[in-house]
Amino acid sequence: MTSEQVIERLKSGGFRITKQRKLIIDVIMNNSFNSCKDIYYQVTKKDKTIGMATVYRMIRQLEDMGIVNRIDTIEINN
Repeated sequence: MTSEQVIERLKSGGFRITKQRKLIIDVIMNNSFNSCKDIYYQVTKKDKTIGMATVYRMIRQLEDMGIVNRIDTIEINN
């Protein structure tokens, strides 16, 4: 799925597409990440005004729409 397709799905779901949301979507859809914090760090390199809560809310919206899956993992060191 492309950033444009995600934006269209959000629009059809009644969400406003703000500059911040568009940036977060672009970062998520065009990169690989290991954590939500990684996404946050990439986003803040481009716009320092975006807070972590904004990133987490956007990720949750994308999860709820079935666009992304967040996987929580715990690794045990032996």
